[in-house]
Amino acid sequence: MAKTTHSAVPDERNAGILIYINGEYFGRDEAKVSVFDSGYLVGDGVWEGIRLHNGKFAFLDRHLDRLLHGLEAASIEIGMDRKGIQSLLQEVVDRNGMTDGVHVRLMVTRGDKKTPSQHPAILISGPNIVVIAEYKQADREVRDRGISLLTASVRRPPPDTLDQRLNVHSKLHEVIALIEATDAGADEALMLDTTGAVATCNATNFFIVSDGEVWTSTGEFNLPGITRGAVLQVARQAGIPTHEKRFLLDDVYAAEEAFVTGTFGGLTPVIEVDGRTIGDGSPGPVTAHLRELYEALMDHEISGG
Repeated sequence: MAKTTHSAVPDERNAGILIYINGEYFGRDEAKVSVFDSGYLVGDGVWEGIRLHNGKFAFLDRHLDRLLHGLEAASIEIGMDRKGIQSLLQEVVDRNGMTDGVHVRLMVTRGDKKTPSQHPAILISGPNIVVIAEYKQADREVRDRGISLLTASVRRPPPDTLDQRLNVHSKLHEVIALIEATDAGADEALMLDTTGAVATCNATNFFIVSDGEVWTSTGEFNLPGITRGAVLQVARQAGIPTHEKRFLLDDVYAAEEAFVTGTFGGLTPVIEVDGRTIGDGSPGPVTAHLRELYEALMDHEISGG
């Protein structure tokens, strides 16, 4: 199986997890939603992936900010306030006896419809809320080795087509980009925006290191990743020149280092793009330094410091 930024170490405990669906708990083989669910029918939903680390949810306030913004933008009423969502997440991990090394996925769709259709007027239920908590540790081999990317022909759409800053269920363009990359032998896909500038990857945010400076895209054509934001924060605090800017593939090919960021994998080095070696083809020192700073920030926030 391909090694990606979402590759996890197998954990037998996941066979017995309990999954929350609309106030009830089910084993993983019994956990189901209706075929009339809005998310299944038309990708009408919003979600978050959150890490449970040392008994606390990492960067929880930032995740809830993004979730609530997405729900508001999509006009989905979740039926609970911020504190209620936080309590639900805690209830799920407590019910499963989990304290560390856990990845939680919270999904909210508009609800069930009486017939397949886009229109929200035919809803017959409130929102469907699903929480899946699994024991997941990132495969260290991926971080130590790094990944390869292929620039996909599929572009990221502009905000007035499908706002990429919303973490919605509609991810088909990203899946198609990933398939194109993996069919060509790469691990994941790099995606451009409609102007031809580098935007992001299919499931992670993309950075390069150029002349000692850290660059990432403007953010207009990509999800505002929680890890992305944290890396920008710690880099600036450490005095590392950091830019959210427009740059091109030629800049990527000439970069000293490249890496991607995501909630699950943290910082993962990129060692090859479009068959071209980045730097010396091994994970670089700036990436390693930023990973240390990011992990220290996460520990600091969890400890309440």
